Amino acid sequence: MSTRYTKADLERIIFFQLENLDAMHDLLSIMKVQNELIQNANKKLKEEISEIKEKLYPVPKKRKV
Repeated sequence: MSTRYTKADLERIIFFQLENLDAMHDLLSIMKVQNELIQNANKKLKEEISEIKEKLYPVPKKRKV
C-alpha cells in the first residue's frame, strides 16, 4: 500500500515545507528579540531593586577611631 506521488505533488509538498521553515525562522527571530527585551528589562529591574535596597538599608561606613 505505497502511495505514489507525482512530480507536481512532491514540488507542492516541498513548497509547503519551505513556507513552514520560513515561518519558523520568522518566529525564532521574533522570540530572539523578545528574549533580549526581557533580559534588558530584568537587568534594569535588578538595578532598580539594588538602588531601593541601598536607600532603605544603607551600608554603615566604618568609623575611624
